[in-house]
Amino acid sequence: MPAWLPSASIDRGLRASDTQRYLKTNKNVIHVFTDPVSPNQRSATMIIDCHCHFTTEPAGHPRFREAQIRQLEHGGAAPSYPTIGDDEIREAIETQQLRLMRERGVDLTVFSPRAAAMGHHVGDGQTSSVWTRACNDLVARAVALFPRHFVGVCQLPQSPLAPVADCVAELERCVLELGFVGCNLNPDPSGGHWRTPALTDRSWYPLYEKLVELDVPAMVHVSGSCNSCFHTTGAHYINADTTAFMQLLQGDLFRDFPSLRFVIPHGGGAVPYHWGRYRGLAQMLQKPDLREHLMKNVFFDTCVYHLPGIKLLFDVISVDNILFGSEMIGAVRGIDPTTGQPFDDTRRYVDALPVPADHKGRVFESNARRVYPRLDAMLKARGL
Repeated sequence: MPAWLPSASIDRGLRASDTQRYLKTNKNVIHVFTDPVSPNQRSATMIIDCHCHFTTEPAGHPRFREAQIRQLEHGGAAPSYPTIGDDEIREAIETQQLRLMRERGVDLTVFSPRAAAMGHHVGDGQTSSVWTRACNDLVARAVALFPRHFVGVCQLPQSPLAPVADCVAELERCVLELGFVGCNLNPDPSGGHWRTPALTDRSWYPLYEKLVELDVPAMVHVSGSCNSCFHTTGAHYINADTTAFMQLLQGDLFRDFPSLRFVIPHGGGAVPYHWGRYRGLAQMLQKPDLREHLMKNVFFDTCVYHLPGIKLLFDVISVDNILFGSEMIGAVRGIDPTTGQPFDDTRRYVDALPVPADHKGRVFESNARRVYPRLDAMLKARGL
């Protein structure tokens, strides 16, 4: 077993204290790791999953959202967030996410609120702010209970009715106070109607300036679709990934923000499959070669749920632009009848590739540490 994997007792050592009190006295939760690990104790590559959401939340959390929506529709007093005990969070994590991580050999997960439930199209900026803070605080509590296994990424309080600059304060709180290492950025807070300017529009710049200042990346990830033409996980997600890439291709965003970093999930949407199309479009639009124009700043994950798709991703995209991700427990749950294995066990696909071990090491670990430098600093503080 790799030296950084804890025994069950290490995580349980946090159980005596309530996470609310814990977070007040431990701003950067991953730093509560116990004794450092010396380099000669490391026996293998750390497997870092850059893309997972808290989809097994205690029942009180989604009930609060339902109450919030009812209040918007029918009036009355705003609901109060319920009391959720540490044991509820612990059970939600240990019996689901953490169990699967251990079964599949994943060491550390970059963990964020449920993407499909961000619901930025619901209500206004205040509605989104209240819901977002509740979601981020719940993830922070989960990270505090299992700091060796999880590190947080935040939801942003976006709304089609509010400027994106309103998200800066919550991003700053999550990074500086909760120890989060990035955020999820919704390019379409209208929920499938695309009423927001392209990602290259200057209206996004206040957020980008803060991302650069904090040195954290954004995963470009939409929420649920409220457009019946677009199934949330089968169409809207992949549409958005592809649209985001094309928006970036058409603009010159990274000329203004050369250190800004985006992770486009779900294998980059349709982009790798149509790589020749995008290279040709860049040429027609008189943009530089994509390697110079975008790929110093844009990265794709491995949330592609079959081996041929992962092979294509590695064939087309530089290994330095691929981060390991699974999105478990998420969009596709179930067993692939052709393999007898879970669709979202993406480590199996990467392990099966006939590529050099150092390429796999980059995808599993070093690329994530490079794209998420605050995560890297946390791990280095432990000698990892």
